[in-house]
Amino acid sequence: MAIGAGVGWFLYDPVFALAAEAIRNTDGGGVITDLNFTQSMAPFDLKVRVSFFLGVLASSPWWIYQLWAFVAPGLTRREKRTGLAFVAAAVPLFLGGAYLAWAVLPNALRLLTSATPDGVSNLIDAANYLTFVMQFMLIFGLAFLLPLLMVAITAVGVVRGSTWRKGWRWAIVGIFTFAAFATPSPDAISMVLMALPICGLYGVALLVCAQLDRRRDKRRAAEDAELAGSSEGSAGPGPAVA
Repeated sequence: MAIGAGVGWFLYDPVFALAAEAIRNTDGGGVITDLNFTQSMAPFDLKVRVSFFLGVLASSPWWIYQLWAFVAPGLTRREKRTGLAFVAAAVPLFLGGAYLAWAVLPNALRLLTSATPDGVSNLIDAANYLTFVMQFMLIFGLAFLLPLLMVAITAVGVVRGSTWRKGWRWAIVGIFTFAAFATPSPDAISMVLMALPICGLYGVALLVCAQLDRRRDKRRAAEDAELAGSSEGSAGPGPAVA
């Protein structure tokens, strides 16, 4: 993260320009929307925070792998191979969620600033605005990892896929409730745009979990049959009776 933050320090200016352009594109109806700093130390503090945020994004393959590596020593070789698939899927999901948040951001900002009266300048504190943007992207990225967490729990045998399938109605309600609380903006558009992809990923996770259940059941049936066969083969004739 520190190395990524060092790179982010030099990318701060173009990233800030893109974020500022997003808020300025909400102008309309005579309303002037722009960013400003209210304290002398605010620009430097914001640059440090944005650089660290960029470091978190850039180092996501590493720290996502560390989440799995924490439990990997207690897993079998087969489960460790599953961990590689976990990391391979988690990184694009996290980055995809962050990108979706960036794509949704202009619409959310337009809705939030639409209540500004005509002829009034809306000067937004730059530190608060960039904090909002970073939280928006991180929450979307982490939310996209929730279905993958389902698959990981099923892969290690903690929960069966049938359990997830039986509770799909509550899962949909939970996803929309989570999206309502997780999105920093109060508009319904951001909530729906977060919830719908997660619902789709939840459906895909259900299919993967069902496949894992079938493989586990087939493997256990084969092991039980092999154990029963070996037990019958090892049983010999009883002792001779005088």
